[in-house]
Amino acid sequence: MKFLIKLMFLLACTQLHAHEEHTKQQTGKLAVSLAFDAHGDLWRAAEKDGYIWLDTSHDLGKTFSKPVQVNPQPQKIGADGEARPKIEIGPQGHIYITWTEALKKPFAGYIWFARSTNQGNSFEKPYIVHQDRSEITHRFDALNISKNGKVTVAWVDKRDLIAAKATGKVYDGAAIYYAQSLDNGASFAAEQKLADGSCECCRIAFTNKPDGTAVAMWRHVFAGSERDHMLAEIPHNAEQAPVVKRATFGRWKIDGCPHHGAALASGGEDKDWWGYHMAWFDGGNDDAGKNASLFYARMDGEAWVSSPAKKFGNHKNQAGHPALLSIGEKVWLVWRETEAETNMIIGMFSDDGGRSWGEVKMIARTADQADYPQLITKGRQAYLAWNTLKDGLQLIPL
Repeated sequence: MKFLIKLMFLLACTQLHAHEEHTKQQTGKLAVSLAFDAHGDLWRAAEKDGYIWLDTSHDLGKTFSKPVQVNPQPQKIGADGEARPKIEIGPQGHIYITWTEALKKPFAGYIWFARSTNQGNSFEKPYIVHQDRSEITHRFDALNISKNGKVTVAWVDKRDLIAAKATGKVYDGAAIYYAQSLDNGASFAAEQKLADGSCECCRIAFTNKPDGTAVAMWRHVFAGSERDHMLAEIPHNAEQAPVVKRATFGRWKIDGCPHHGAALASGGEDKDWWGYHMAWFDGGNDDAGKNASLFYARMDGEAWVSSPAKKFGNHKNQAGHPALLSIGEKVWLVWRETEAETNMIIGMFSDDGGRSWGEVKMIARTADQADYPQLITKGRQAYLAWNTLKDGLQLIPL
């Protein structure tokens, strides 16, 4: 009861309310995922009427092919806000898609995986990536493909919370689990736990080190219910323990989940790799929410030390849901803001690896509902991908 009263107060009076309202503007029709393949074709995964559909564009999103159905049977699929189907293209040209099926029990789900090995003409039979089939939380899937073709799927999982409750033990939040495929998605090894104590309903961000190591970032529940972020490098050898480190230190205390995941990108390339770019939302600890903001920082991947966090975005306009992209020393950072009935994508650019930033600019706007921004690359050309209700899919070169 104490938790419910506090959460209701926050929803009514603080920054959490603003970001919950921001999330409610999201509709399933807008929550898509996009990726370019090696030939420059744009692929789109979307949910409609209980099915995942895949289509492609040869003209930078102006027109799309007839959609291909991915799952043979309809499901209740998570496709709004922080949850949506995910798509990645492997080095062999295989197309990989994951999604979360919502089960009958509240907040329960399964993580599904499907692949196409024939350029998206058809999909093999989808399957659940985790061996645990309890009707519990397996949600907020994240998909990563390394340059050597290793497939990693991570998700939020509550099996350990349920086990702790059964024995009367205290357990905060949920856990992050992952499963990996070494045969291009034909099968997955048994899932492993990455960390206990994750937040329960924020997206997981993925990137890769130059050697292909998958790296995940998520909102975590630290002591005292501080909702900061954790960063983990998943080792190539399944027998090794992942390297897990605290990445942000805002020390925001909130007994609830803000539905607001982080953004992550690798810093530098090949021998010039140095660590990670990170962007996230922090609500501050003042009742009025005046200290709430988006933040950016660099994380030294060897010393595990972060640069001082840089505040950005207009909180009065509900600045949120950032996206990051880096190519060498070039870094793009974009986010969404809302003013009256207008949704805007705001962004800034760095040409020195995030050490300094150019002026903040409005990149796109629409007078209706809109998705969160995505940053994708065609070769070494960066694009903002933004799906809007009124203006459709916008693909803007940066």
